[in-house]
Amino acid sequence: MRFGILEFLTLAGSLGLFIYGMKVMSEGLQKVASRGTRTVLRAMTSNRFAGVLTGFVSTAVIQSSSAATVMTVSFVNAGLLNVRQAISVIMGANIGTTIKALLFSWAAMSDMSVTKLAVPLIGIAFPLLFLKTPRARAGAEFLMGTALLFLGIEFMKHAVPAPSAEALAFLHDLSDRGLLSVLLFVLIGTALTAVIQSSSASIALTLVLVENGTIGYDMAAALVLGENIGTTITANIAALVANAWAKRAARAHLLFNIIGVAWALLLFRPYLNAIDLVVTELFGASPYQEQSTVKWALTGLHISFNVINTLLLVSFIPTLERIVTWMVPARNEVDEEYRLEYLDADIPLTPELSLIEARKEIARFGRVAHDMLRMVRELLTAKDMAQRHALMEKLARSERITDRIEVEVGKYLTKTGAEVRNEEISARIRGMLAIVGDLERVGDIFFQMSKSMERKLDERLWFTPEQRQYLMGMLDLLDQAFAVMHANLEADDGRVNLDGAVEVEQRINAMRDQLRRLHLKSIEEGDYNVRSGLVYNDLFSSCENVGDHLINVSEALAGEM
Repeated sequence: MRFGILEFLTLAGSLGLFIYGMKVMSEGLQKVASRGTRTVLRAMTSNRFAGVLTGFVSTAVIQSSSAATVMTVSFVNAGLLNVRQAISVIMGANIGTTIKALLFSWAAMSDMSVTKLAVPLIGIAFPLLFLKTPRARAGAEFLMGTALLFLGIEFMKHAVPAPSAEALAFLHDLSDRGLLSVLLFVLIGTALTAVIQSSSASIALTLVLVENGTIGYDMAAALVLGENIGTTITANIAALVANAWAKRAARAHLLFNIIGVAWALLLFRPYLNAIDLVVTELFGASPYQEQSTVKWALTGLHISFNVINTLLLVSFIPTLERIVTWMVPARNEVDEEYRLEYLDADIPLTPELSLIEARKEIARFGRVAHDMLRMVRELLTAKDMAQRHALMEKLARSERITDRIEVEVGKYLTKTGAEVRNEEISARIRGMLAIVGDLERVGDIFFQMSKSMERKLDERLWFTPEQRQYLMGMLDLLDQAFAVMHANLEADDGRVNLDGAVEVEQRINAMRDQLRRLHLKSIEEGDYNVRSGLVYNDLFSSCENVGDHLINVSEALAGEM
């Protein structure tokens, strides 16, 4: 089989077309997705069994588990599904793809390629590109991306020509080594499907090998099990350009099938014998003895494997989610190695997707600032000198992190804004730039508060119990303000609880005014040291300044700038 530079470039181009199609489809989907679309998707995956049914039906309709799984990964990448919902859909897709195996056996391996839909999809999408409505153009992008994805899969299949049954005749010599042969054929099935990029084509080739007498029922069964692992490569390739959540969904597909193959291998002989009994009863001949019935035995194996595996693991979806989260960790430690988790300037996204990812990063920024409030609270009550120094170092480090986040998110949003011609999106970008500025200023204020407390320690100043109590009350109000801000940043439906934010801000202002009056009265009466009173005044005034910036965040989210 010749594989020169032209063939290599063809394979690379096919892979590029596939990945580009996945990105265009995901971006078009995000543009066209309204709140109603999200509601429908959530309803379809409202529980694990509804998700399995959704995956089964979608794969049964489009007749490609690879395309269905890639679409699911793109839904996760676009923020329309979470990982737990995606796992249930992928389980259903594994069952849905078995229909094609049944059709192969029934219709003598007829061609049911979903890529035949690609050109008609482009024909539907092309006129939509000339319409003025953004949703129509977004729908056209989605259809175009889907068509390119299908074409990419098709071209990948042909870029590396599938080995013929004659070329694989050497497999006959590998069939008589017991358990080693079984494991070897599982690996061969995995590699075969990974190369061909189609479990259906691999199963078809397996049936040809059986018909030619190259391998028997048991080794063909091992190939089919391996092919179930190999088919997961498509989604994992698609996830290379996706976010961490989409990568986790793709890993879940791989993990799900590996676990299934593991238990099938442990019960390999009893499992095949059970299928043998059913096929013998239905068709009057054993697949061990009659080649014409092997295709039905393999079809039964393929269907029963995916159905049983789903029934066994559907209750363990939360466990699978935890495992894949561990396999693809998110960078969320607030330390010197802080990195943006959601934004990557090297991966081009549409403005809509960029703003969704930026919103997530800003919400994470808010949690960093909130954590600085916790440190300030601990610093106010800490009595151990070593603990105080450690907290002040953490606050200084966190302040540097907030500076870096403001710069990096600002650059990302500015770059996104340069590509935007939509005034609504431009306004949202301006709002987000204002938010990162406010959150960075919050970090600065908390750092300055730590410096004020450091000066208090250096000068051996002290607060009265009442002063400490009042400061703790202000910090409690800031906690409430942060809670409202977090809820507004993370609201899926875009609704901003501005009234709640204003209420907390008013309470902060009122308490600041009260503390200022009490502070001036105490100074007049000589109740405490003037220098400690200046530090105290700085601290409660700083708390009020933080409240101002937090209300600014909610106002920017509500479009009131």
